[in-house]
This record gives sequence, C-alpha cells and structure tokens, in this order.
Amino acid sequence: MTLDNYFRDYLHRTDDKVMTKMDHYLDVYHRLLAPWRSQDISFLEIGIWKGGSIKMWQDYFGAESRLTFLDIDPACKAFEVPGLTVEIGDQSDGIFLQDVATKHGPFDIIIDDGGHKMHQQIASFNALWPRLSDGGLYVVEDTHTSYWPGFGGGFRAQKSFVEFSKDLIDRMHSWYTDQDDIFPFHPIAKALSSVQFYDSMVVFEKKLKLEPPKTIVSENGLVTESRKILEVRGRKSIF
Repeated sequence: MTLDNYFRDYLHRTDDKVMTKMDHYLDVYHRLLAPWRSQDISFLEIGIWKGGSIKMWQDYFGAESRLTFLDIDPACKAFEVPGLTVEIGDQSDGIFLQDVATKHGPFDIIIDDGGHKMHQQIASFNALWPRLSDGGLYVVEDTHTSYWPGFGGGFRAQKSFVEFSKDLIDRMHSWYTDQDDIFPFHPIAKALSSVQFYDSMVVFEKKLKLEPPKTIVSENGLVTESRKILEVRGRKSIF
C-alpha cells in the first residue's frame, strides 16, 4: 500500500455507506487529481448508489468546494447534507443535464460512474463537456462495459464509448487534416487537450486553445514560431 495515497488510506475510515471502485482506480486518482487536492473546486459525480464516495470527495477537495452528485434513484436524495447537492434525474436526459449544469456548473471535474451503458455515457459527455471548465477533467469509469453487448457495447462495436473516445482522438488531431473531404476540422480540437486511456477508465482534459498549434524552432538562443505544418498540402516527411 502506498502510505501517502489518500484514496487507499480512506478505505480504512469508511462508514456503513458502501463504496465500490476498481482497485487500480485509487492509484489513477492519486496521480491524476494530486494538483486538485484541498482546492476549492466545482465537482460533479454521476452515480451515487449507496453514497460511499460522497465523504471521500468531501474530504479530498477544499472546504469551500461546490459538490454536486447525480443519480436516477430518488432514494439518493437522502444523502444530501450541508455543503453538497444531490440532483435526481436520468443521465441520458440532455435537458436534465443542462439544467444541472446551469444551476451548479461550470465544473472543474466531472466523474461519470453512473449506469455505464453506452447511450448514457455518450449522452452525458455530449451534454456536459461544454460545461467543463478550462483546465478541467472529465472522467468516465468502468469503460470495460464497452465490451459487453448487454450494455450496448461489444468488441469494436461502433456505438461503444471506447469507440466514441477513439473517434475523439481523431477529432483532437483534425487541425492537421490533409483530407478535408473525409476528415474536416472539428471544433472540439479547440478545447480537447488529451484523451488518456486506463484500464476501464477514460480521462479527457480540457484546455482551450485561443490560437492554432504552432511549431517552435530554437537555434543559438533565437526562437521562431511557425504554423506552416497546418497549411502544407500533400505533406511529405521532413526527415
């Protein structure tokens, strides 16, 4: 056990509210969220279940954080206490999500630990990505369900969340398209900074780009900039 891993240490001070996470998520969160530790942020988690993760996030982030939790089960409203909000609704309902985001967003961190079905994960991402703050993280847990037909997935199933995420990797690189007819520039490239795949988890990082990417060249201490890489057609290797 990593002694300074908050998430692993927390397991030994949980109460009767059950929390379920895959073991390696604790190490991913330890690395991924370290810069946010004790910071006052706006946070949204989709999926409450037995409420076991609520206290974990309360203690991790700053005391003035705005914490919102979402679940489809009305019984989860009982987990609402001072300092956090519980909203009841369907994560695949775009109108409901827009309402939640209007009241409580924009969010610095969004974690989807909801129903894990393909249409739910995709609908939530499409609705909430625009309401993620610049510099924020969007985390989708349990993406192994992308390989389960019962959840709408399956190996290389085009409607799975994993395939949806792979497509976003292409869109992130659409600045460099040389095939406009089949691969046009996609606006999400202006905000999507990285797509990180872990076992059963995908993390999207948002960083607004006010200008297109550029190349820098440094020689004898002189630095020049260029965007020629975005303009050249019929590209060939420079090596």
